[in-house]
Amino acid sequence: MKIVAADTGGALLTGDYAPVGLIATAAVLVEKPYRTAALSVVRYADPFNYDMSGRQAVRDEAFLAVELAREVKPDVIHLDSTIGGIEVRKLDEPTIDALTITDRGKEVWKDLAKDLQPLAKKFWEETGIEIVAIGKSSVPVRIAEIYSGLYTAKWAIDYAREHGRAIVGLPRYMKVEIRPGEIYGESLDPREGGLFGEIEAETEGIGWELYPNPLVRRFMVLEVWRE
Repeated sequence: MKIVAADTGGALLTGDYAPVGLIATAAVLVEKPYRTAALSVVRYADPFNYDMSGRQAVRDEAFLAVELAREVKPDVIHLDSTIGGIEVRKLDEPTIDALTITDRGKEVWKDLAKDLQPLAKKFWEETGIEIVAIGKSSVPVRIAEIYSGLYTAKWAIDYAREHGRAIVGLPRYMKVEIRPGEIYGESLDPREGGLFGEIEAETEGIGWELYPNPLVRRFMVLEVWRE
């Protein structure tokens, strides 16, 4: 089974570890044995001007996933939104009202559905490929989350080259290593079966340190500086 999934993760942090905004939306193609991505793409946001309500993340994920899916023709697309694995093309207002999510979540999805339901319906009519809002239970979504962390590290390197230093928060339960010519990352959750990822990156002239976020358990901080 070929699955495309997307997730947004990684945050620019202040010196006091307060989040400024999210950084990277990653879409991945995942195939058996479902431990890493066969292909990945990224879309960077501006963390200094980011809508933290969740709308921007889900919208970016859907459009980037469809972009990748048009290229690789998967069996299904998984989005990081935990609303029971429902097909996004079916998300009309009565369906959203019937979801067992918070009232605020329903309002967010009613807003998102204006863009995403037509996108999903048109894509399904053209390709037969469903976009499902499956959320964190999906292994490919988790792999996309790991890749969003890798691309966050790459963004931090570029930011540090220009500004001297960057402090970013990685997605939950993951670590990264900045190696010559690449960034490697893996899940820190032993129950996940060894999920990992790697991307190419220009890493010369960069120092880095990885350590637990002192304010938020299960999250690591990556600090990068120009040497």
